[in-house]
Amino acid sequence: MIRASDLTEKEVINITDGRRLGLISDIDVNLEKGKINAIIVPNSEKFFGLFGKELENEITWVEIKKIGIDVILVEVKNNIEPHLRHYEEDEDFFSKEGKNKK
Repeated sequence: MIRASDLTEKEVINITDGRRLGLISDIDVNLEKGKINAIIVPNSEKFFGLFGKELENEITWVEIKKIGIDVILVEVKNNIEPHLRHYEEDEDFFSKEGKNKK
């Protein structure tokens, strides 16, 4: 059986893009069923920790793929940074000169 206190000590990593999401800050529990609905991981968009907004990522129990000794692996597909460009399979990433097309 997994205890909530065991989860809060583990780092959360998204297997979709390999990013570290951070440590769990809260857990959403269904008290009637005694089951975990989701884990909450802070998503800080602050500049030097001072300016900006602090958001939270809610990761549902279904998105948790593996709970290991040190980390929790999750698969969150809608958690892509807005500044990262998506390339289609048939789209060339590099030009003929070998330079990144960006």
